[in-house]
Amino acid sequence: MSEQHLYDLIVVGAGPAGLSAGLYAGRATLDTLIIEGDTVGGQVTTTSVVYNYPAVEKVDGTQLMNQMQRQVADFGVTIKHDQIEKYDLDDEVKTLTGQSGQTYQARSVIIATGASPRKVGFPGEDEFRGRGIAYCSTCDGELFSGLQIFVVGGGYAAAEEADYLSRFGKHVTVLVRGDHFTCPPLTAARALNNPKVSIEYNTEVKRVDGDDYLTSATLVNNKTGKETVYHVDDGDTTFGMFIYVGTQPATQKLQGLVDLDERGYIKTDENCATSVPGVYAAGDVIVKPLRQIITAAADGATAATAAEAYVTAQKQRQGIPIHTVEAKQPAKTVGQTSQLDEQEEITPHQGTWLTADIDAQLKPIFARLTKPVIFQVNTTDGELSQQLVSFVDEFVGLDDHFTMQTVEGSGQYLPMLKLLDGDGQDTGLHYAGIPTGHELNSLVLGVYNVAGPGQTIAPELAARIKQLPATDIRIGVSLTCHFCPDVVAACQRMASLNPGITATMIDLQHFPALRKEKKIMSVPATMIGDDPVIFGSQSLEELVTAVEKHGQK
Repeated sequence: MSEQHLYDLIVVGAGPAGLSAGLYAGRATLDTLIIEGDTVGGQVTTTSVVYNYPAVEKVDGTQLMNQMQRQVADFGVTIKHDQIEKYDLDDEVKTLTGQSGQTYQARSVIIATGASPRKVGFPGEDEFRGRGIAYCSTCDGELFSGLQIFVVGGGYAAAEEADYLSRFGKHVTVLVRGDHFTCPPLTAARALNNPKVSIEYNTEVKRVDGDDYLTSATLVNNKTGKETVYHVDDGDTTFGMFIYVGTQPATQKLQGLVDLDERGYIKTDENCATSVPGVYAAGDVIVKPLRQIITAAADGATAATAAEAYVTAQKQRQGIPIHTVEAKQPAKTVGQTSQLDEQEEITPHQGTWLTADIDAQLKPIFARLTKPVIFQVNTTDGELSQQLVSFVDEFVGLDDHFTMQTVEGSGQYLPMLKLLDGDGQDTGLHYAGIPTGHELNSLVLGVYNVAGPGQTIAPELAARIKQLPATDIRIGVSLTCHFCPDVVAACQRMASLNPGITATMIDLQHFPALRKEKKIMSVPATMIGDDPVIFGSQSLEELVTAVEKHGQK
């Protein structure tokens, strides 16, 4: 057995703090690995528009993070997709264990796991998640087009997302617990000066109610005690309530390992050092007064600089030569496939769907394919079918392993793209609608899983997948949702390993009947057979467990 690779630094988390740490570590020629368990970019990718990043007048949150990711890759730092489940931090060599079963070792570690949206806790909040209650405007905003929308919160996110949501809703009402916004006046002005946005101060949600959808909200003035009840407008099925009331740090796996405050945030010194030598923390996960993209990036730079000094001192103490590492040619990738291969020279592509930059990212991934793939387009009448044919025709021109065939479609969700193997057998990987936007990631991973080495998963989990009963899985998505591709890819990974499973991405914008039937107002929305819809991001392990439970019924 070969000796396990020992990194100088492992960064856990690929939000602005983790990417900034990777950038500074790469520049310092540290042998660095970034491990991300969810979406590269973190919570910034849920932000519609970023207005307050220096030297950038305004930028889409996902675009900003993609630019950071490219910078990191340019310094030879790899981003691997795995969820760290266990930390062993006491020894000089730190050992991390991923959900995949793989272990990783490093001389130093930076924890940049960030934080997730905090719930308010009023009755009905959990019950109506996905049926009116939402936490991500870029994922779910368009599903509330023409409906009344409430935003709960009084900080940066509430003001900015209320302004963004006004492009979808017929009106947006911000419910602020205090008597003013807690963000700077210029940010608050985005809500205050928007004619489609109104503000209710000293107002809290007491409860929400409904049947299939959210249909009423009881609000209370916390100064006067007066209650008011909002009922859904005549002619509307539901209304939206988006929650922006702070975050919960992702430190559950670190309890008892590093010092945390009473809220679960990691305590650090001015160098972002934790209570454990060689372990640092950065970004929204640490104790600090301001949680913004710029402060997270600053934390990452500070932590990486401190880690570099720590690693250098450790090597000098152990008599290990300090070598300058030649930067690797980066693997610029789509989404979270950055670990697949190195970048190669490519002639710019002139297509209408895929830019030259995307083509350059895809070529090293496709270079690892070993089997042919048939892209079968199941068509119907209409412009959407023509667009899907156009997209697939361009996509198959990217690699010699690909061919396209069109057939007259039958069934519920048309047009649909099906991936077939070289013998024409259905792999179970289906796409209803056009897998562009964020869903281009799931298509690329789908191709990689059926025609290439496939994403690495723990052998025990692979064995469980192969034992799963025949199951039809549908994943309702929005092309603007950054969580959706991971869920689609996970379900389709099951399909690639088990011929009895089909996993279909469905762009809900084009299939309103399914939205109505399943009462979906949030994505990703995972439908396993006829079981209740599962809303939100789910890991492969969680989805496998859900299919196992489905098979036991």
